[in-house]
Amino acid sequence: MPKSALLVMDVQQDIVRRFADDGEYLPRLRKAVEAARAAKIPVIYVVVGFRAGHPEISPRNKSFGQIAANAAAGGTRGFTEGDPGARIHPDLAPGDGEVVVVKKRISAFAGSDLDMVLRAQGIDSLVLSGISTSGVVLSTLRQAADYDFGLTVLEDGCLDNDPEVHQVLTGKIFPRQADVVSVDDWVTSLAGNR
Repeated sequence: MPKSALLVMDVQQDIVRRFADDGEYLPRLRKAVEAARAAKIPVIYVVVGFRAGHPEISPRNKSFGQIAANAAAGGTRGFTEGDPGARIHPDLAPGDGEVVVVKKRISAFAGSDLDMVLRAQGIDSLVLSGISTSGVVLSTLRQAADYDFGLTVLEDGCLDNDPEVHQVLTGKIFPRQADVVSVDDWVTSLAGNR
């Protein structure tokens, strides 16, 4: 029987602030987290984080180069230790003993020990959620598929600023490698398995 984990990815305060939300996203994702906990499914949080001075970021990196440039100009701490904007949103704070994985790039696996954490716990199936659909969810899904994990994407547990891109990914691209379901349908399936 597969052993699953719910990944809650990039739901950090500064990231949440940058994305259009109807006010229902965080409560809906919290429902998934609470259902996973009740079903004894590990909840693993993935966050982006860097060392002070951002030595991990190349100026050629379009995704992260601006973070380092802004921090160097005194704009922000840029997702370094102690940066309040890098904290997981308080509505989804990790519970006692829940793992927080720090990554250095878009994919949850890039520059992190996520694969080691999953393998150590015998996890072979992932349920993906987070911000953004076209960023961390897409990159993590592709890499996890290449690592032969079973995959489920919580369609409304993902958020993207471009609704059309979100729809194309969850409706056409992700189903090639994952089951795509709503949070409510996933929660219902967990209740039926108890």
